[in-house]
Amino acid sequence: MKKALIALLLCIGIVQLSNAQAKLPGTATAGTTKEEQEILDLSKTKWQWMADKNVDALKGLFDDKCVFVHMGGSWGKTQELNTIKGGFIWYKKAEVYGASVNIFGNTAILLNDIDLLAVVGGNEVVHAFMVTEVYLKENGKWKMGSLTFSTLLRPVKMNGGSQPQAPQH
Repeated sequence: MKKALIALLLCIGIVQLSNAQAKLPGTATAGTTKEEQEILDLSKTKWQWMADKNVDALKGLFDDKCVFVHMGGSWGKTQELNTIKGGFIWYKKAEVYGASVNIFGNTAILLNDIDLLAVVGGNEVVHAFMVTEVYLKENGKWKMGSLTFSTLLRPVKMNGGSQPQAPQH
């Protein structure tokens, strides 16, 4: 009986942990501050700049010490800009399903639940990611300090759920 009770409590705990996710209000903007909305808008603009391969705009957004974490490795600002400019990764479209931002002083952490349509190594791919963006406010201006792609286990929603091979980010 004691073992059954422990097993039951363990199962309940596992279910609770598996359902624990960051709050992504995406559809509900109630309670969003002006500064939080500024970050959400900046992120949206950043996705468009990445799709357009606008490295000049991105160069101004990315802090010199900015780090990028992909499925295939991590690197700094110069390599990310060269990757975009050279077309090694073309971020064609980020379909954002939910986004949330938390601000701690001069640091903002934004989470995006996205499907990313990208061209990687000449192959078009779609993959589900939770993207973490860290922004730092210096001299009244937000700069990106980090961009991390974390694979989501949920099915791709974009284009009715069809999912070619995953990009090697």
